[in-house]
Amino acid sequence: MAGRRALKAVLIDLSGTLHVEDTAVPGAQDALHCLRQASVSVKFVTNTTKESKRNLLERLQRLNFDLQEKEIFTSLSAARSLLEQKQHRPLLLVEDSALEDFTGIDTSHPNAVVVGLAPDHFNYQTLNRAFRMILDGAPLIAIHKARYYKRKDGLALGPGPFVTGLEYAAECKATVVGKPEKTFFTQALSELGCSPSEAVMIGDDVRDDVGGAQNAGMLGILVRTGKYREGDENKISPPPHLTCDSFPDAVEHILQNLL
Repeated sequence: MAGRRALKAVLIDLSGTLHVEDTAVPGAQDALHCLRQASVSVKFVTNTTKESKRNLLERLQRLNFDLQEKEIFTSLSAARSLLEQKQHRPLLLVEDSALEDFTGIDTSHPNAVVVGLAPDHFNYQTLNRAFRMILDGAPLIAIHKARYYKRKDGLALGPGPFVTGLEYAAECKATVVGKPEKTFFTQALSELGCSPSEAVMIGDDVRDDVGGAQNAGMLGILVRTGKYREGDENKISPPPHLTCDSFPDAVEHILQNLL
């Protein structure tokens, strides 16, 4: 902890860390309750683009997690902010269940391509339309570029392979707004009024959660749930501050060693 300030905030990933679809990680609700008793702020940061923030909140509350909508910071929120700032009219490649987070955004005559996780829309016609728009000068915006994520039936492709395919075909580079981008983490922390040196991130994605957080100046704790695969902790340099079995173990380490 040399050179670091007292811990003020814990950022927590959702899918794969607290839950996988409609199943909670064992002990995660009690661990979150214990963490809330400590003198730290908590924020939930997620790249989930399959559903709106409201739907996500309802899913977590059904699993008996104690959290409020204002505590959730999503890559959908970050994408919306960028669209409003640039005044883009997007072609939205996201699931229908996520569209409500873009309510009020003008999508007529689109002049930008926005890609999230959209299994129902990743077909040749839609991707080819996006490709042609990018060739004609539309910017490509990736809500995130995760390679894969964990579903209850196993690992599944994330939006990253599709974004990378469009980059390759159109010879362009996407603007990424979600994890692991430094601005995503600093924006989440700014809402808590603390600096990266006063924060720790817990997640199951060694690159997007842990690597991104550590590149932003935070500590990163990797959990062996969700999309974790053996050896993931060796894929980034520096390695995670800690690799542990699950979210409750991460909370126990924070309470015993970082406060």
